[in-house]
Amino acid sequence: MAKKVDYYKKNPLIHRDRRLSKSSSKWVRSFSCEDLRPLIVCRGPIRKEAMDVYEEMGINHYGILLSEKDSIVYPNALAPELRQLTDPSRVHRVPDYTGASKEERVERINQIIQIAKDNNYDSIFAGYGFMAEDEEFVAAIEKAGLNFIGPNSITQARAGKKDEAKRTALEVNVSVTPGIDDVTVRTLLKKHPTRESLLALVKSEGLSCDEKILGDSKVSLESLANHILFASYAKGIDLFSIDELCAQVQVEVTEMFRKYPRSRVRLKAIGGGGGKGQRILGASLLVAKEVTEEAIAKAAAEAPGLVREVLNEVKANGVGDNKNVLVELNIEQTRHNEIQLLGNGEWCVSLGGRDCSVQMHEQKLLEVSVTKEGLEAAIERARAAGNEKEVKSLQNDLTILGRMEEEGARFGQAVGLDSASTFECIVDRDRHYFMEVNTRIQVEHRVTELCYSLKFTNPDDPNDFFVVESLVEAMALLARHKKRVPKPERIKRFGASAEARLNATDASLSPHAGGIIRYWSPPIEGEVRDDQGICLNNPDTDVFMTYTVAGAYDSNIALLLTKGENRLESYQYLSRVLRKTKLRGTNLATNLQFHYGLVNWFIANGVNSKPTTRFVVPYLTLVGTLKEEANKLDPVTAFLQMKKHYAARIGEMFADEPEAQAAELKNISNILDRKGTLLTRPMEVLLDDPHLLAGWLSLNKDNFRLEGGRVVWLRNPLVILDETYEYLNMSYDPKAPAAEIIWDHDNKVLQDALAFYSELRKRLKLGKEDFFKINELLQSEKAPKGFDDSTWQQVRSAHFGYEAGVEILGTLFLIGDRTKFYDFCVDEDMDIIIPEHLNDPDLQARMKKILVPPPATKADEIVSPCGGMYYAQEAPGMPQFIKEGDHFEKGQPLFIIEVMKMFNKITAPFSGTVDKILIEGGEGVIVTKGQPLFKITPDEKFVEVDPKELEKQRRECTIEYLKAVLS
Repeated sequence: MAKKVDYYKKNPLIHRDRRLSKSSSKWVRSFSCEDLRPLIVCRGPIRKEAMDVYEEMGINHYGILLSEKDSIVYPNALAPELRQLTDPSRVHRVPDYTGASKEERVERINQIIQIAKDNNYDSIFAGYGFMAEDEEFVAAIEKAGLNFIGPNSITQARAGKKDEAKRTALEVNVSVTPGIDDVTVRTLLKKHPTRESLLALVKSEGLSCDEKILGDSKVSLESLANHILFASYAKGIDLFSIDELCAQVQVEVTEMFRKYPRSRVRLKAIGGGGGKGQRILGASLLVAKEVTEEAIAKAAAEAPGLVREVLNEVKANGVGDNKNVLVELNIEQTRHNEIQLLGNGEWCVSLGGRDCSVQMHEQKLLEVSVTKEGLEAAIERARAAGNEKEVKSLQNDLTILGRMEEEGARFGQAVGLDSASTFECIVDRDRHYFMEVNTRIQVEHRVTELCYSLKFTNPDDPNDFFVVESLVEAMALLARHKKRVPKPERIKRFGASAEARLNATDASLSPHAGGIIRYWSPPIEGEVRDDQGICLNNPDTDVFMTYTVAGAYDSNIALLLTKGENRLESYQYLSRVLRKTKLRGTNLATNLQFHYGLVNWFIANGVNSKPTTRFVVPYLTLVGTLKEEANKLDPVTAFLQMKKHYAARIGEMFADEPEAQAAELKNISNILDRKGTLLTRPMEVLLDDPHLLAGWLSLNKDNFRLEGGRVVWLRNPLVILDETYEYLNMSYDPKAPAAEIIWDHDNKVLQDALAFYSELRKRLKLGKEDFFKINELLQSEKAPKGFDDSTWQQVRSAHFGYEAGVEILGTLFLIGDRTKFYDFCVDEDMDIIIPEHLNDPDLQARMKKILVPPPATKADEIVSPCGGMYYAQEAPGMPQFIKEGDHFEKGQPLFIIEVMKMFNKITAPFSGTVDKILIEGGEGVIVTKGQPLFKITPDEKFVEVDPKELEKQRRECTIEYLKAVLS
């Protein structure tokens, strides 16, 4: 039998004994949870985490629920957790987790409860999926006599729905975002504006309402209308149409634009989450020369279509669904901060914060800890370095964190929070606004776990206590023992932590479903990888098992976490994790390289810098400009041209000495030939992937300067070349495949050169960074102290040979200069300066296509830009976007592709006429990337560019680049 590998052996969060029943303390033993029998009804990393934690707690009778969308519809996407839970009696299946309609959702709830009862489970854990904050689901579980491991249904009602949470926040004096939370009430009152008409409606529809409320003339019209609406939800009927709702939203949006000119408005479904059910409109007003009534009307006209998208995305478009949508001012240039909460219904504690501002499509990408201890330490480091503006900026963050933690705990106590939840805020410089509460554990909860442990102490004996390091464990503890659990003390664990979400997305961060993972390197020491067990090899053969990244759910593949004594350490370790991660497959696209480039950008520019929620798109646009410019440079052509340059230089130097000239030409040719692949291989890798290039340019920003358009090196380029191989994870390793590392003969050349300069520094008594001084000495024919003339000439000759050709690396700096890469930077206040041109929507759209070129297509067709579910209309009952024979304009919506729960409205890339719609069915049909959808006649003929002409342009550009690095 093959040797079995303990996948989690090096994971600092897993494999500690959590069995309280083994304690010598009677009080601690009384909090054992080993008799808990939970059914895990979620998927992804949290399911695997719950399984591990429950086993460590001694909970042996647990089961898991599998969706057939994971295990049947998509072959080879079988839940990897089955490699751990091999008892088939504890594995249960449903078609999907929530159902596609209200009727199916109710059916699924009853089905899950029945599975729990039939299999002797007493509790249900729903992780961080939508069901974890579904009030109806939680109430049904409680009614069935089961435990819900999460906030109770009353808390879900008061905090889970975004409109109710906002009202609660106002009641307890918590700062909220400007906007309205009762558009459904306003829609109903538009249709029935008087008390009499509302009462008549109750009678005509036979609604079950509280007679005291109906008969109390002091109850406001708004409160009466709200009460009637909830009665209609209970009966499963609609009191107004979606069209009427959309019209009212448009009215409210118009008023918001008038009240807050040059602002955008956010529409947010009350039951959304994880970036779903949100849309922003009004981008045109941000750049308009003048905000006129006509401009406002045009911007507000987008609202009805976006409302439909929002309701579709959260499945709230059925008859009788609560279709309320928040209409909020979109606070521009904000940071997204959140506070981890934990309560037992009587007490509520805050466990520090997380900055989640780096996000796209309203989904988080990179999350970092924000704690009192971490900020205080950062302030002291900045003060010691004399960075007073950074000190002031960090002190402001510390003040805001204190306010958010206090408000979060107050809010949690007000809603009777009896489990884990997250208090989410947006931060605008020295102000913050409450946004929403996620009444569930968050994807990024481990960021908090790495910073704080929880100490639960016997109120009668301060020396009697136990420590919990897992929020999943704390949730089980609270579900089992409820108000018996004493208020914990938070204890510092590590100084800082960071999490990168590894998603199935392409280089432009668009979802990319359907790829197959065929190999994934094991975690390195200290890495925390939550990947639902994909990396677990076959337990019998120890062979990696292929895994299909299905498109039915979100795009997350894994959560990669690191910790450190401070934020810089956590970022540096995350950079190492990303560098060492090898992920291979078929049709596989991930954001691994995006994260690697981005993390190194932060390391180079300042880990305490303050990205806003608008950071990623202009950053991607900048990376796109790198790719566009990098496409113009051919390192092999550059190297061959450089050889000609050196030959011409030798020819001039020895013009009157033919024999010497021939010898020197042969010598320099041999020297450069030995360096060909040493120099061009890493350059090709960097030029091929702009995310890698962005990180490399960031780390090397202080290693050069430009003088008169020419590159001047501030560090030895051979040292930078060695660091570049390490940065690309291509350092020499005799056990690694040759294709992935520096070749052995190249490594010998490089190591000989580094050894030469190391010895020379020792002889000259100079430091590692004294390249300028060494270079200056080597320019002189006069031997310095400690060298005779003959030896010094040999040293100079060796220096010339080692340095020859390495200047070609400087062409990469020119790419950074020509794209104004370094203008995207951080100021002394730690704010990020984003050049205005990177906010241009047209440039952003063009750079997205540079990063990921559209699929190959003929001039007479339109193809699917990605794989996913095709929809020809905006919502059921709505007309098709386009029909055969219709003429369409550039930018006009043509169809919708749903991929990984994101609804992407695809617009026409040019104007034309639809001759034939090629896809049959039209609704909910799975399509693949590049699949032809329409036969069309374009308004303008496409002229293909001659490849020979492109090659000629690239060659000319390469030669131009080379001139700037060769003196």
